[in-house]
Amino acid sequence: MPAGGPQARIRPRVNATGFPGCREAAAEFASLAGLQQDRPVRMDDLQRAAALRLPAPVIEYFDQGAGDSVSTARAQAAWDRIALRPHTLRDVSRVSTATSVLGQQVAAPVLVAPTAMQRAAHPDGETATARAVAAAGSLMTVSTNAGRTFEEIGAAGAPWWLQVYVLRDRGLTAAMLQRARAAGASALVLTVDTPVVGRKYNAGPSVWDVVPGDFMLVNVPGQETLPAEAIDKADDLTPDIIGWLRECSGLPVVVKGVLRADDARTAVSAGASAVQVSNHGGRQLDLAVATADVLAEIVAAVEGSGAEVYVDGGIRRAEHVLAALALGARAVFLGRPVLWALAAGGASGQGGSDGVADLLTGFADDLAQVMTLAGVRSPAEIGADLVRRSSSS
Repeated sequence: MPAGGPQARIRPRVNATGFPGCREAAAEFASLAGLQQDRPVRMDDLQRAAALRLPAPVIEYFDQGAGDSVSTARAQAAWDRIALRPHTLRDVSRVSTATSVLGQQVAAPVLVAPTAMQRAAHPDGETATARAVAAAGSLMTVSTNAGRTFEEIGAAGAPWWLQVYVLRDRGLTAAMLQRARAAGASALVLTVDTPVVGRKYNAGPSVWDVVPGDFMLVNVPGQETLPAEAIDKADDLTPDIIGWLRECSGLPVVVKGVLRADDARTAVSAGASAVQVSNHGGRQLDLAVATADVLAEIVAAVEGSGAEVYVDGGIRRAEHVLAALALGARAVFLGRPVLWALAAGGASGQGGSDGVADLLTGFADDLAQVMTLAGVRSPAEIGADLVRRSSSS
């Protein structure tokens, strides 16, 4: 497997998102020295392909972090510092990546994180992602900021959870939850690291200058007639909000944005069924710790509670997934790679559902190979003895 991670296939595509100005970039990408249209590529190549095909403000929005983007830059390096200690003389003639999250069976512990502006990556946005998730046997979390309706997403047949920003208008939030459940959402993912949005710096025009308004928040009812502050994110959340969300929706709650053991224990004590170790892709508090560096202590903090632990941030290859599971995660979530695949992935280079499906199945295939080399036959056999942290971490 290439050092850059799961294999995908890309081919340049001109102006597929409906934005002007992509023709020259696509031609430049096609002319890059040594690039074969059908060769398997690494994750950094997929990122580069997306960057060349999308308007600069869009790819900047996808890839930027808060402040000086230090946390964003550190994320992958933190996983790379982990060394693997494979077993040998194990029967690995049959290996399965299948597992479950909150009782939902999935083909591999590689799931889709919530991301906004998916329609800026591909016209079908979240519906294309949902079709890919269904085809790959995965699961996706749909953002409160989604640009496609819950009903459209649910019709694709993929299992999905709703990522929740609790709005200042609690009635508006409750209406959104009820609509999501009716459309098939089976859990809520409460984001707790965003009382305000982290400051970002743009090199030129921002994404808001080039995308239509209906690329965001299409599932928040009646917002056109409400004061702007009604849809602002609530900055007064306490652990009691977990019980409120469960009562409003009748769904289990995952708390996303946890980087401390004490916060993990608080969330679980308040009724969370799972916690997601996340620093929001480095997009909130810059210099926030890398998720790879705190995963093990958070797993230890909730041990014995029955709560599951997930992780995201900087996961770019199957070895990272293996390391995360060895540190105690039940599953990992991918964010930016899904956006790159949505824009530029797939054997035909058309992105969309084919691009995302190729990404997810590529991760699953590579994970099966990595598990085989590590001497484990299932996620249940992956233990902490498989990893050693570098002394420089």
